[in-house]
Amino acid sequence: MKKLASLLLALTLALSLAACGGKDAPSAGVIGGADSPTAVIVASGSDAQSYSVGVCNYVDHASLNQIVDSFTARLTQLGTERGVSFNISLANCNADSAVMNQIITNDLANHADLLLGVATPVAMAMQAATEETNVPVVFAAVSDPVSAGLVDSLDAPGHNVTGTSDYLNTNAVLDLIFAADPDAQKIGLLYDVGQDSSKTPIADAKAYLDAKGVAYVERTGTNADEIMLAAQALVSDGVDAVFTPTDNTVMNAELAIYETFAAAGIPHYAGADSFALNGALLGYGVDYAALGAETAEMVFDILVGGSDPAATAVRTFDNGTATINTDICTALGLDYNDLAAKFAPYCTKIESITTAESFG
Repeated sequence: MKKLASLLLALTLALSLAACGGKDAPSAGVIGGADSPTAVIVASGSDAQSYSVGVCNYVDHASLNQIVDSFTARLTQLGTERGVSFNISLANCNADSAVMNQIITNDLANHADLLLGVATPVAMAMQAATEETNVPVVFAAVSDPVSAGLVDSLDAPGHNVTGTSDYLNTNAVLDLIFAADPDAQKIGLLYDVGQDSSKTPIADAKAYLDAKGVAYVERTGTNADEIMLAAQALVSDGVDAVFTPTDNTVMNAELAIYETFAAAGIPHYAGADSFALNGALLGYGVDYAALGAETAEMVFDILVGGSDPAATAVRTFDNGTATINTDICTALGLDYNDLAAKFAPYCTKIESITTAESFG
């Protein structure tokens, strides 16, 4: 009897484990909840093909979150349409390199078929972690992938890494500053010296202003508190306007600094519409929702279509959209229609937005 009982118990446990370990997944859903550091999205599709994608987002802010949301929605849609399943593991390292490396290690240990790195630091860490493997890496929102050493060239990446770039046309943003205020004499440059995405745009901004004979003041910070102090310093410096490229540290602090600039009558011009969403006067550049969707298309082509990352050109986007915050226009005593008319010759499209924490 004891042997029979033991056999029955073993059989019960085996059946239970088989049920837990089966590959049948629910249709699209989130496991872990919004407060969990890691969530798993299961894109519905046929069990005939199933792929695992490890996603690491660099920091929690409007631009990068919009990319992740758009990427997940589009890849889920593609999975449903084409009869393919994607298990997407989502994690956010919150700019902590130790956490970032642990996320990547876990994804590789779990045999991810592809890694997606959102922002330059994550992409570089993924590149280093996969040098000895054939695991493809796709990046999103890397402003200068060539200078970062991620690819040999935009047309021919050359290795296991490719992706989408939010390259910023710095001169176009500065043109808008002087279209609005031709008499501006001193421009503030606000950025994080540790952000690779800011190095080239800041160098370009200095060259532009030097050629124009306009003075500039640099103020930097490596975290939100330091950026707040830098913003206050720029007010004391008496700058006429502030320029920030697609800098994740400043973006993370924008909700905490926009009132400082608005109260001082200083317009803040930046390199993404999310800055305008969070209180800058103007965001100019890439549509991050479109970038996220395009990144999903690349991932699908690599995993399902068999595209080689080494030969898959980096995809770039039109930088001609200017997004104006109408709340800040009012706070600065500017007329939106007048400002839009001044910007029109320099943009392919002008949009308006009001201050909010995240995109609706």
